[in-house]
Amino acid sequence: MKESVVIQQKKSPNLNFSLLKKDLVFTISFILAAISCFIHLPKIEYINFHVLISLFNLMLAIKALEELKVLDKFAISILNKSKNSKSVSGILILFCFFSSMLVTNDVALLTFVPLTLLISKKTKINMIDTIILQTIAANIGSSLTPMGNPQNLFIYSFYGLKPMPFFMAVSFIAVLGIGTLYFLFQRLEPKEIKVDLYPVTVGDPKKAIVWGIVLVIIIASIFGVISYPIALFITLGTACIVNATLLLKIDYLLLITFVCFFIFIGNISSTTAVQTFASMSMKDPSSVYFSSIGLSQLISNVPASILLAQFSTDWKPLLLGVNVGGLGTIIASLASVISFKLFNQANPNESKNYLIKFSIYNFAFLAFLASAQYLIFIILDIL
Repeated sequence: MKESVVIQQKKSPNLNFSLLKKDLVFTISFILAAISCFIHLPKIEYINFHVLISLFNLMLAIKALEELKVLDKFAISILNKSKNSKSVSGILILFCFFSSMLVTNDVALLTFVPLTLLISKKTKINMIDTIILQTIAANIGSSLTPMGNPQNLFIYSFYGLKPMPFFMAVSFIAVLGIGTLYFLFQRLEPKEIKVDLYPVTVGDPKKAIVWGIVLVIIIASIFGVISYPIALFITLGTACIVNATLLLKIDYLLLITFVCFFIFIGNISSTTAVQTFASMSMKDPSSVYFSSIGLSQLISNVPASILLAQFSTDWKPLLLGVNVGGLGTIIASLASVISFKLFNQANPNESKNYLIKFSIYNFAFLAFLASAQYLIFIILDIL
């Protein structure tokens, strides 16, 4: 008996890499962050705590509303008004497009992608295309307003822009984007919805109202109306009083993934090579435009806008480039990471299929919108 114990102890330990295999985006972000630390030492200021805390607050509030069956009630109301899966998709895509103009692309996706996943589960219909189009819709819709995404807010304040020139600059992308989304939406196959829709009762209406108020406070903190530490205190306090188990149900890997990307982006942006590229490639509006698109693919559009703004006084091609550049790779806009993480959490076996379809859709959009906008540059220059 002792001998068998000795034999067991001599066995080499089996390291569990299932988490790394399961969560591809986390794995990639972790590897990129680790490698970049050998190139440049990370700094605490690379991490955007406003974004992280806002994401945590939103995940907690959405999870609470989900458990109280508020999302179920919302989902059933959408299904009751829809004839088939295609009309459901249309509603969900439009929700993301228009809401992202007001509450940012991150918030729009964090709110409506879980709703899409819930409807997909209830109807047993694969809505992978819908979620990808929702992501594109949020990234395009958010380009239309200064508060729609962080890069717009930065450029708007950094260059001291006025509302009318801003809207005139981005309106073409938004109109062309929604037109292209409509074309792709029409290609979705309408499937009959076969589901027994039983009336849903909200778990506790009083708690739902409380969390609804908390959600409003969180969104107010995103707009800077109240400070985000106060919003965190209120959200955590509400969770501890109302339902502390919610704190165990948050996707903390999503937050760690964002930390890894912040470290990678900060390290890479600080390298001499990137700084030299930025300074040498900002000679005229066309180079500013294409440089901002290209750099967004590597370090995402928010840090790309912050970095390139230091080397150019030409705000319009930079604004258009980082907004178009939010399409393409999954890290071109970190809002896209949110959609993928939410989808992967519900459908871990479909992650590869999602990334392939996501890349096809996004690079097609990127090529089309980038070319169309560049033609507008040329036409306006001739006129």
